[in-house]
Amino acid sequence: MSALPQQLHAVVHGRVQGVSFRYYTLQRANELGLVGWVSNRYDRTVEVVAEGPRPALDKLVAFLWQGPLAATVTDVDISWMMATGRYDHFEITG
Repeated sequence: MSALPQQLHAVVHGRVQGVSFRYYTLQRANELGLVGWVSNRYDRTVEVVAEGPRPALDKLVAFLWQGPLAATVTDVDISWMMATGRYDHFEITG
């Protein structure tokens, strides 16, 4: 595992809008010290871009598969890249 920060890009499918998914993702990302953003998409999925150490990103992925209590996650599309360093905090963008 690399010590260099990585970037996670995830699209979460299922019943993930209208259930505070973005808010709880923001809370979890902040707990893990990650930076990036979370947003609702027009196709009713939630998109997440997060940067930080791989172990913390793996914990965020585990959360994304579960989501908050009211959510029903059916799939999470994930891709990995090197961190860009363009983010300085985690936010809800849409």
